[in-house]
Amino acid sequence: MYDVAVVGAGPSGSAAARACAEAGLSVLCIEEHAAPGFPVQCAGLLSCRAFSGCEVSDRSVLNTVQGARVVSDLGAEVFFDAQETKAYVVDRAILDEEMAMDAASAGAVFWPKTSVVGREEGRLVTRGASGRRDVGVKMVIAADGPRSSMARMLGLARAPVYLSGVQADIPLDLDTRYVEVHPNAAPQFFAWVIPTGEGRARVGLCGTGGVREAFTRFASRYPTGCTHLVTGTIPLGTMPRTYGQRTLFVGDAAGMAKPTSGGGVYTGVRAARHAAGVAASCCEADDFSDRTLAAYERRWQADFGQELSLGMRLFRLRQELSTEKMDVLIRTLSDPGVTDLIVEHGDMDRPGDLVRRLMIKPKVLLGLVTVAGPAVRVLLKENIVQVNK
Repeated sequence: MYDVAVVGAGPSGSAAARACAEAGLSVLCIEEHAAPGFPVQCAGLLSCRAFSGCEVSDRSVLNTVQGARVVSDLGAEVFFDAQETKAYVVDRAILDEEMAMDAASAGAVFWPKTSVVGREEGRLVTRGASGRRDVGVKMVIAADGPRSSMARMLGLARAPVYLSGVQADIPLDLDTRYVEVHPNAAPQFFAWVIPTGEGRARVGLCGTGGVREAFTRFASRYPTGCTHLVTGTIPLGTMPRTYGQRTLFVGDAAGMAKPTSGGGVYTGVRAARHAAGVAASCCEADDFSDRTLAAYERRWQADFGQELSLGMRLFRLRQELSTEKMDVLIRTLSDPGVTDLIVEHGDMDRPGDLVRRLMIKPKVLLGLVTVAGPAVRVLLKENIVQVNK
């Protein structure tokens, strides 16, 4: 009998397994693939804060980034240069492996190439290389990705929006200090070019539909020679309830990816540690009721819930921006006073403060109202953006 079973050994799962083990709990981590980090389904761009939160060495770091160039198909461009490292480009396979090894060193037991195929009272039914096994567990932390089988087994609603992504690793000689963002290449989200160093880059995009066709068009701008093509799914919008039936949901399984960027490592790892804290309290009190588990949702909501809510509203605003409107917005943001503000207060993980500061600048507010008036008025009405702050 284990105190906690963690399903999934990505960053969220390994962070949860490690934190639970360090709290003195007996932990089983179940991973369906042969090794953490495979298949790779991530652009691999982590903010400094997100990377630090993973508590790993720099072995996975391929490149450092200090700024970005946002380019409209109609010619508008805005450039940001913080002149210091703002993000790391990482090899997710190495990062995930190191996080899993750290969890194992803390005492977590790993079952690779094993899937959870059923759940009974106080037990999980698994199937792996050694066949079917039943294992007793007091509770579960579900970190099993955007199509969470644990949520499906429990009959729980999942994220309301799913993005599909395609990315290729290609030879490309560009300034390794800056990423590129191309909003018009993916009408529902954006495309990216992320330099990995040594004359190579990750070129990809996400959207809600027509992703393969959009990627083919975007990738045709660059030299051929793709050496690695990956696809993935990003859930946007958290599930209605991230706990229940002795289970806590973290990371992509809970729909915690940031709607402004699609990144999920920062929120997932933070949620994992909140989940571990609640799991330790539940095991100590021998109380696994939904009332007790609800403390987990209160914790992560207090931590980053407002940022996710704002992000979803900004995502919906994005859906209203045509190519022409996006061009107008980028030109508005290219004002030197605005770019200076973005460099000073920009935050990949917590953009709320920057959004509020931008909205009190008359030029920016006017530009936003011009291109997406109804959505902006909803933001103001719901007090998501407090212009008088």
